[in-house]
Amino acid sequence: MAFAISRPCGDFKTSYGADETIFATKTSLIFCVGGIGLLCLAPLVVGAYWLNLLIQIGYLGIAALGLNVLVGFTGQISIGHAAFFGFGAFASAYLSNRFAIPVFLAIPLAGIATTAVGLVFGVPATRLKGLYLAIATLAAQFILDDFFGRAAWFTGGVAGTSAKSLSIFGHEVIGDRQYFYVVLAYVLLAYLAVTNLMRTRDGRALVAIRDHYLSAEMMGVNLTKYRTLSFGIAAFFAGIGGALYAHYLGFVSIEGFNILFSIQFLAMVIIGGLGSISGTLMGTAFMVLLPELIEALAKALAGSPIDKALSLKEGIAFLKEMTIGAAIVLFLIFEPDGLAHRWRQIRAYWKLYPFSY
Repeated sequence: MAFAISRPCGDFKTSYGADETIFATKTSLIFCVGGIGLLCLAPLVVGAYWLNLLIQIGYLGIAALGLNVLVGFTGQISIGHAAFFGFGAFASAYLSNRFAIPVFLAIPLAGIATTAVGLVFGVPATRLKGLYLAIATLAAQFILDDFFGRAAWFTGGVAGTSAKSLSIFGHEVIGDRQYFYVVLAYVLLAYLAVTNLMRTRDGRALVAIRDHYLSAEMMGVNLTKYRTLSFGIAAFFAGIGGALYAHYLGFVSIEGFNILFSIQFLAMVIIGGLGSISGTLMGTAFMVLLPELIEALAKALAGSPIDKALSLKEGIAFLKEMTIGAAIVLFLIFEPDGLAHRWRQIRAYWKLYPFSY
């Protein structure tokens, strides 16, 4: 028989508000709250290595969420997301170093500054689509990369720049354990904000543009406005994620925000599931853990005939890049809807078992 967590057959929702609730059942709400509670206990039970990975998943997941709003929900494309991530990192470091703005305030201000930059590139990009839009965002990647190298007053040039540690109400956040809670708070706020955005008229307008922009325009949706808005939202979350990244490492260098990093962001939303908020976090976790798995596998095969044939130790960096590309291709072929779709199918199976409907 079906489990108690299943909803009864039939649609008993009688209002639009009931249909747009964040949690479909009380059970899903309980599991979500319980999961957040377990995450709050993570710094007390996991080691420094896993805590570092969780923090990476956090700030990269925020940036990937913005890209999913642009690509997954609006149907646009961006191959320059890493540049906006880097701009947020440099902006937060610059504001806290140059103007002595507290890091607690510099992080959201960096998000706003990155939004302005995203809108600059987003306005002309709204008149493009398909391959032309992809090339335009690729141009944004190279333009910002060149800016990072030349604007030594802002980025420190090729030498990079330092980023102050975060302090909240006079208390300095020291160590990964304390910084984890800061990142977790930003993740919860970001994902809750986007979830609520998708329930509003503006969120439905973004989805309508993705599904059929001509029909959306005939219904009165301002295509230019909402396409520009999606670029601004994507840039904002990229800036927030970049700022958290900068103050976590304490140093920002221009080498890390290249085209490969932008492709990794695209891989996160494709693997997690285009147009899925929870899938974004799944895809981010997958992309963060995949290189670690490859490195562990290379160590396990050290000295073996496979290692001697493929030179795994010397080519580990190239092997990681290859697996990222292979993961994208395999997911596009065998699981185009991403991990979120697979998770929904698993849940449906256990809810409906032993019935097929």
